[in-house]
Amino acid sequence: MNRLWVRLTFAFIAITLAGVAAVALLANATATTSFKDYLSRQEMLNQSGIVDTLAAYYRANGNWDGVANVLDSTASGSMGRGRGQGRGGPSAILADANGLIVYGTGTGASLGSAERAGALPVTVDGATVGYLALSTPGRLILDQAQQAFLDQLSRNLLVAALVAGALAIVLGLFISKALTTPLSAMARAARAFAGHDWSHRVEPCGTQEVAEVALALNEMAASLQQAENLRRDMVADIAHELRSPVTVIQGNLHAMLDGVYPLEQAEIATIYDETRLLNRLIDDLRELALAEAGQLQLSLRAVDSAEWIQSTTAHFNAAADSQGIKLVLDLPAALPQIRADPDRLAQVLRNLISNALRYTPQEGQVKVTASVAQPDFLKVSVSDTGTGIAAEDLPQVFDRFYRGDKSRSRSSGGTGLGLAIARTIVEAMGGRIGVESAAGQGSCFWFTVPLARAD
Repeated sequence: MNRLWVRLTFAFIAITLAGVAAVALLANATATTSFKDYLSRQEMLNQSGIVDTLAAYYRANGNWDGVANVLDSTASGSMGRGRGQGRGGPSAILADANGLIVYGTGTGASLGSAERAGALPVTVDGATVGYLALSTPGRLILDQAQQAFLDQLSRNLLVAALVAGALAIVLGLFISKALTTPLSAMARAARAFAGHDWSHRVEPCGTQEVAEVALALNEMAASLQQAENLRRDMVADIAHELRSPVTVIQGNLHAMLDGVYPLEQAEIATIYDETRLLNRLIDDLRELALAEAGQLQLSLRAVDSAEWIQSTTAHFNAAADSQGIKLVLDLPAALPQIRADPDRLAQVLRNLISNALRYTPQEGQVKVTASVAQPDFLKVSVSDTGTGIAAEDLPQVFDRFYRGDKSRSRSSGGTGLGLAIARTIVEAMGGRIGVESAAGQGSCFWFTVPLARAD
């Protein structure tokens, strides 16, 4: 099975078994060697009476000359001949205080540090004058009890290895499942997303990295779900916006064909007005699509901000007077230049002023101000004393086809794309746009635009 959890399980088992086998073999070999060394030391200690004999000999003679006769006669019955004859057991080796062998196998050579550490010291008056060691030229012969002990030790190590292997299998399965279960959940979520089920979510679990991937999948699903909802809403809104003028055109033409309406200029003008509304909607949709795709053509250059605001606002003086609304322009004595497309930015300001005039009652006021709110940006604000915007509607003000007054007609209320287009234009120039409002207290729309840099 080419599954990740299977591969992880086998990997854990193989690594664990290899480690257990290596430890068991090493422990068995070490234990056997240590046990045999222990027996040898025990045999030497059992014959430690010879150490006293050797100490008395050195005290009497002051050296080891002629010690072979003493060792041959004393150890012949227990340790065997110094030259390894006898029972094949360990033979005696005597070295002087410097480790030089004076009796036994290797006479004239020196004891190694390990051999000297394992030998019995011969002391006279507190000073070490020699070392008595055993050499094992052949395999140490163990009795039945000793061999049984080593066999039991080997069996215990084997059982320990088997138990460790079984635990490795269980733990390997548990760990591999714990690692792969979140991946399987994410795979199911991906298949659900492929089927356009954006409501599916993955429970973040497992390691930090896996949990981060799950959170990223959930964020992606939420974003795609929002985009899908916006797409559906936009299609429904466009269909709704197109239906009204098309219905009017179709109804009037049908009435003319049936002779209900006379074929007169006034009736034709009504149909023409609806076609203009359709054309405006199409132009706004195209402009919005270009802006959101980053393909809106902008001619950025240094612009005199005061002159640009004054000329744009002046176009609404007549409209404000006809509605009985006071249009106020409040600019400081000197404003810096901005870097912007003046035509596109004028489109934004015209949209904000026209909306303010539409929602401001007679004898109300619309005020246009500008100031350097940040070191690198100019802030332009359009405030009114109109009806304001409810708190629940504020987040949707700049959405496509948003209308605060759901009952107003399309002819008086526009296409509902003006603020969405304004936002994309301002953001394309590197600025921001926002609104501050409360129901019954008027509104203040504002946007920022970068200042022109001095060459």
